[in-house]
Amino acid sequence: MRGRVKKKFLIIAGLFVSGINPLWATNLPKIDSSKRPTKPFNKKLTQNYQEMKYELNSPKDLARPSRSREVLVKSFEMVKLDELENILINNNRRIKVQLEKIEQSKSLLKSSLSSWYPKLNLTANGIPQYFKSENYNQSKSLPDTSSKQWSTSISAQIQWDLINPARIPEIASARDSYEKAKHTYTIVLRDLKLEAKKRYFNLQKANEDIEVANKSIESSALALKDAEIRFESGVGTKLEVLEAKTQLARDQQLLNIKLGDQKIGQRYLAQILNFPEDVTPKIGSKTKVIGIWDASLEESIIAAYNKREELDNILLDISINNSNANAAIAAGQPRVSIVNTSTTTFSRGELNKISPDIDNEASSFSNTIGLNASWYIFDGGQSRALYKYNKSKAEEAKLSFALKRAEIRQGVEEVFFKLESAKLNISSSYSEVLSARESLRLAKLRYKSGITTQREVVNNQRDLTDSEVRYIIAVTSYNTLIADLSRQTGLDNIRPCDIKTPTQSQNFSETSSNVYESNLIPLCQP
Repeated sequence: MRGRVKKKFLIIAGLFVSGINPLWATNLPKIDSSKRPTKPFNKKLTQNYQEMKYELNSPKDLARPSRSREVLVKSFEMVKLDELENILINNNRRIKVQLEKIEQSKSLLKSSLSSWYPKLNLTANGIPQYFKSENYNQSKSLPDTSSKQWSTSISAQIQWDLINPARIPEIASARDSYEKAKHTYTIVLRDLKLEAKKRYFNLQKANEDIEVANKSIESSALALKDAEIRFESGVGTKLEVLEAKTQLARDQQLLNIKLGDQKIGQRYLAQILNFPEDVTPKIGSKTKVIGIWDASLEESIIAAYNKREELDNILLDISINNSNANAAIAAGQPRVSIVNTSTTTFSRGELNKISPDIDNEASSFSNTIGLNASWYIFDGGQSRALYKYNKSKAEEAKLSFALKRAEIRQGVEEVFFKLESAKLNISSSYSEVLSARESLRLAKLRYKSGITTQREVVNNQRDLTDSEVRYIIAVTSYNTLIADLSRQTGLDNIRPCDIKTPTQSQNFSETSSNVYESNLIPLCQP
């Protein structure tokens, strides 16, 4: 008996499922994320992982060092400028957070797409359950009865929304949210790349400043030795020796400050790259002009308008708010569903019998199919109010688009003009370095000839140190602005150049300096 009921249930369920063709849902137009100009981050991310030349595992997310040896710097890792993006993608937590948000948006999109498919609900009552009772009658004409029965009931319900006005706008909103999450990932990655490059250039500057300070100390030490020799021979004065000692002390103070700046710069870079607690980055490249910006101001502005994901996100906000408005108004529209319910029961025993037969078996099967409809005729104006709210948010986003567009242009122009000034500052600071080096050379010759005093040598030595530091600052500022302009426009139009110097600069090679002539002239030669 039980086998016949089970077979009958399976046959009817199969007929019902085959009658409702699931291709109705799968044949719907697929969501095409390529309708908006977005970059395929997944492909790029995979490629970055495959091409990664530098891998250093980041610390565990919930790690909390408890011993001093766990935070003691034990090793240094060399980092190159072109490796920063790969290290950021591999280690930086903000990048990983954005990737998680993309997966969250993707899951929400899949959740909204499920509204196209039928819902299957299976319920069971008593699997099994046993019922026993004793009924006592006061009337002598009615005998006492009892019940003893094992029973089970299984019900399967399939519901499919044929008409659901909120379905399409909810899917559209989820799709736009997914696209917005991908845009946000790109924005965060570009911001982190810019910040990492700034810290890299600042660490380069600190290293160069240390070399400048060391060279200044060497020059000051030689000057002090010469002053002491002249003083012991009776040619010089005690004042000249004191002046030389003062300059040496100043140079030592400069070195101490720059050493501190170097350590701070290393830890700043380690923080954004999320290095382990016991590892500090180290760079070996020199401060030099990384190239020239190969685009005009007008081309840079147009590129920023086309490539800045911030504008795309605002457009997506407009679309999301319009979709939410349509979903809100759909709450007050009719909804129609087709419902099929199949129920089978099986029992063993009898109810309300004088002497129940526990071996008596019974079963039943029923199937119900029909249409269900629901319509909120009046909801107190809630759906209409939500509709107006989301429409207002869409209008607000339109105004924000215009504001952001003006802000983007202002940012591009500001960086572009600063870059032009930085280019001129490199030229002027280079000329200052050459003049200061020649002045120091002449001052030393005059001092050895007895024409001038140690004070002039000390002053020229200080001027040379200051001019070299200013040149390094000028180059660092130029490189930072190049990276910033690339971030502002979304372009990578940095044309490398072979920087050459005039032959006359080689005449000043007598004075040791960390500023190499091959890196000084900001004029690119083809």
